[in-house]
Amino acid sequence: MSAEASRAPMTIGDVLGLLRPDFPDITVSKIRFLEAEGLIEPRRSPSGYRKFGPGDVDRLRFILTAQRDQYLPLRVIRERLRARDRGEAVPAPAPPGDRRRPRTLVAAPVPDPAPAPEPPVRLSRRQLLDGAGIPADLLDAMEEYGLVRRAGGAGAPFDAEALTVARAVAALCEHGLEVRHLRALKAAADRQVGLIEQAVGPMLRRRHPGAHEEAAEAARSLADLAVRLHTALVWAGLRETLEP
Repeated sequence: MSAEASRAPMTIGDVLGLLRPDFPDITVSKIRFLEAEGLIEPRRSPSGYRKFGPGDVDRLRFILTAQRDQYLPLRVIRERLRARDRGEAVPAPAPPGDRRRPRTLVAAPVPDPAPAPEPPVRLSRRQLLDGAGIPADLLDAMEEYGLVRRAGGAGAPFDAEALTVARAVAALCEHGLEVRHLRALKAAADRQVGLIEQAVGPMLRRRHPGAHEEAAEAARSLADLAVRLHTALVWAGLRETLEP
């Protein structure tokens, strides 16, 4: 039995650990891309996490080997996978010790350099006031109670999330709430942040190139689940109040 089979079900981090010795360039993004293209279909846990089995790892090895050793496009690889799924014989990629290359090589096009990452969005106080359509005293109250955050010390610009927060706070205030009433929501969000940071902390301490990307994906999934749980709990509590 293969090592993959003995470790099923596996997380995406487990799969990276298995494949990296043979495919050092494999990343979380690469696996997610192949999933988006329909070449692999890992099952999902009830909480939404990808769970890989031995068959998924075998398909990934087939795909990555075909790309590396035979330069096959995804269209051809997809056709071969379909044929393999039907039980038909398909050409096996050359083994690592016999990676044959075409007699006549055509120079591959030089890829364009990767675009530089976009700088984070920063908003001045006036931009935030205008964008959210709120008065200055409301923004002052949000800052006082820690609902909006500047990207630095006093006088620094606001981060991008401040605009979303300011608009939501303004909408809540239109329903008769005051900013001070929203401190409970801020405290709940801070506790959720702490839980997520605790969960992804071990991933950030791993010493492989995709560690931070893997942690970011897990954090996004956990944040989404936390919001969904919070919404469900709020509605469950309100239902008791609103039911006749």
